[in-house]
Amino acid sequence: MKNVRVARRYAVALMAAAEEGGSIDTIAADLRNVEKLLKESRELLLLLTSPVIPARKKSLVLKEIFEKRVGKEVLTFFLLLTKKGREDVIPDVIGQFAILLDQRNGIVDASVKSAIAIDKEQEQLLKHRLEAYTAKSVRMNLGIDKELKGGLVIQIGDTVLDGSVRHQLELLKDRLMAGGTLS
Repeated sequence: MKNVRVARRYAVALMAAAEEGGSIDTIAADLRNVEKLLKESRELLLLLTSPVIPARKKSLVLKEIFEKRVGKEVLTFFLLLTKKGREDVIPDVIGQFAILLDQRNGIVDASVKSAIAIDKEQEQLLKHRLEAYTAKSVRMNLGIDKELKGGLVIQIGDTVLDGSVRHQLELLKDRLMAGGTLS
């Protein structure tokens, strides 16, 4: 949790610098490339998080690896983090920057779990309705949940929209137990 807060502050600072310099798209692309490289290279990730390796050596390695792969702004930012002893939060900063970029661009992630596969027409209709509900562009992540008997469970941020058959039956049971009617 602590790293997320620290990473968020650095990501906000990087976003502000990117906006000021008009280089948001370039920096975002550079960070996506770095993120991909970090996922592919366990050794690089271990280097960043190792408390044993001195900051000077980490800086040299970062320069060697990223000098030709990313722009000057991102490399300078990474070297600054290393100088401050915060190179371990680079992966978290990249994630937080992506979140800030999505917020800036009005994009939300929606996790959609269904009992069976959703066809393309249903997917487009659901996407359209979720965009109307959120008033934002929706990036859907579809999945099948074998535990569901029917319906959908959608999570957008902290909000869960439970349209599953199980949930509907629970609501019906609660109404009946409270002395309500079925109408």
